[in-house]
Amino acid sequence: MRLLFLRIIVAGFTLAISFTSAYAIEIKEVTSPGGIKAWLVENKAIPLIAMNFSFEGGSTSDPAGKEGTAHFLTGMMDEGAGDLDGAAFQALRDELAVRINFDSGMDQFEGSLQTLSKNRAQAFDLLKKVLTAPHFEKTAMERVRQQFLVSAINDEQEPESLASRAWMELAFGSQLYARKSSGTPQSLAAITPDDLRAMHRLLFSRKGLKVAVVGDIDAASLALMLDDVFGGLPDTEPPKPVSGVTVAKGPVVKVIDRDIPQSIIVFGNEGILRSDPDFIPAFIMSEILGGSGFASRLTAEIREKRGLTYGIGFGLSPMDHAGLNVGSLGTRNEKAGEALAIVKDTLKKMADEGPTQAELDDIKTYLTGSYALRFDTNNKIAGQLLGIQEENLGIDYINKRNSMVEAITLDQVKAQARRLIDSERLIVTVVGKPEGLKSTGTGG
Repeated sequence: MRLLFLRIIVAGFTLAISFTSAYAIEIKEVTSPGGIKAWLVENKAIPLIAMNFSFEGGSTSDPAGKEGTAHFLTGMMDEGAGDLDGAAFQALRDELAVRINFDSGMDQFEGSLQTLSKNRAQAFDLLKKVLTAPHFEKTAMERVRQQFLVSAINDEQEPESLASRAWMELAFGSQLYARKSSGTPQSLAAITPDDLRAMHRLLFSRKGLKVAVVGDIDAASLALMLDDVFGGLPDTEPPKPVSGVTVAKGPVVKVIDRDIPQSIIVFGNEGILRSDPDFIPAFIMSEILGGSGFASRLTAEIREKRGLTYGIGFGLSPMDHAGLNVGSLGTRNEKAGEALAIVKDTLKKMADEGPTQAELDDIKTYLTGSYALRFDTNNKIAGQLLGIQEENLGIDYINKRNSMVEAITLDQVKAQARRLIDSERLIVTVVGKPEGLKSTGTGG
C-alpha cells in the first residue's frame, strides 16, 4: 500500500491529508447555478456514482399519535413517481441497475443513489421524480403498511427492541426522543395518504439539504445535475428542531418480565453532544471502556474473564439535541445480577482512575490506523462526507481528525471519565427473568 494524499479543495486552496490506502482522493465543494451545494469526490477508475443526501427533520416531526410517518414515507418512495406507476418505476430501476434507498432517523431524513455512470442521466431523472412527485396510491400504501405492521408487531416481542425502547422512555419520558421512530401497530394503522403527503412537503426542502457525491462525474456535470434533481423542491423552512431536551437521571431499574432463557440488559446515562469541544477525548474514553471489540474493558471483564456474555458494548450516542452513554449485553438469567454488578464496578473504576497510558496509546493507534478504512469504497466515502456535513464538522475535518486524536492527553481522557461516567446513577432496563435484579426507583 502506498500513501494516500487526500486533498480538500475549497475556494481555490488545497489542504493535504495522508492516509494509508491504494488510491488518491480529492474533495471539492460544488455550487450549482441555483445555489445548491454538494461535496464531490471524483473517481473515474470505476464507472460508478454514489450519492448520499439528507434533509433536516425526521421522526421527531411525526404527528402525535401517528409515530412512524417519516419511516412509512421511506417505504413509499419507490411505489410510483411522476409519470411512472409503481410497477413501471421498479421495472425501469431494475433494468438500469439503479439503487435508490431512503432512511428516516430522529433528526434527519436520508437518501442514497447508486448507478452506473453510463446510466446516470436516467438514474438522476428517476431520483428527481421520487423527490418531487412521489405517488401515495392507496393499494400500494396498504401493502407497505402491512409490511411495517408485521415488523412493528415483531419488535414489540423482540427482547432487544423491548429493552431499548423501555430505556429511551425512561431516559426521555414524554419528550419526542422517547417515541418509537418506526411506529407502533396502532400509530402505523392511523397514517393516511394525506399524512404522507404532508410529511413529504415538510421534509423535502432545499433548505437543510446536504449532498455528497462520489464517483465518475465531474464538477461541472454535478452542478447541473444538482439543479435538475433538487431544484424543483421548495425553498421552505425545514421542521423546527427539537428544543429543551433533558435526559433523566437514575438510579432506576426496570425489569420487563419475559419467559426467555437470557436477560437483555440496557444501561447508561446522559452523554454529550457531538458539538461539545471535549467530544474527542470523551469518545476515546468510551472506546477504551466499551468499544473496539475484545480490547475494551467491559469485554475483558465480562466476556473474557468470566464468560458471562457473548458480547457487550458501550459508547457515546449523540443525537442532534441530546447525548447518551448507552451499553447493552445479554446474559443467562441466573447471571444477570452478577453481570450488572461487574458493569457498575468497571464503570466506577474508569470514573475514579481513568484509563492507563498504555490503553490510551493503543486506542490512538487503532483509531488513527483504522480511519482510512472508512474511505475505501465510493459508498463509504459518500456516507462519511454526508455525516461530516450533518454534524457541521467542516470540510477540513478529515484533514484534522487523526491529529486531533493523537493530540489528546491522558489527563483529558480522565477528565471526561469523571465527567460522564456515574455508575450510581445508571438507567437500566432488563428483559427476561433476571436473578438478582428487580425494578427500583423512578428516575429523575
